[in-house]
Amino acid sequence: MTESHVVVSTPHAGRYLQQLCKHWAHRFETEFSATNARIALPLGETRLSADAETLTIDLTAQDAASLPGLRDVVVRHIERFAFRETLRFDWT
Repeated sequence: MTESHVVVSTPHAGRYLQQLCKHWAHRFETEFSATNARIALPLGETRLSADAETLTIDLTAQDAASLPGLRDVVVRHIERFAFRETLRFDWT
């Protein structure tokens, strides 16, 4: 398993967490509350947590080759919901 982590500054973290989960709930195994979530995607697992100022995203990919694709799909979807602001994703 390969992991990656990012903390994104946004005052709308809870909104984006819930939008992402609701968007994917019809296709993937998804569990979420207003502040925490887990999404089981084919490329790996995504865990999110939200507070008043940040959205934290932890990814666990099946293998190193899958990690860039998992990052990309998560970022593209969150950016679509956050079209009114520019988010910065500095993955570690």
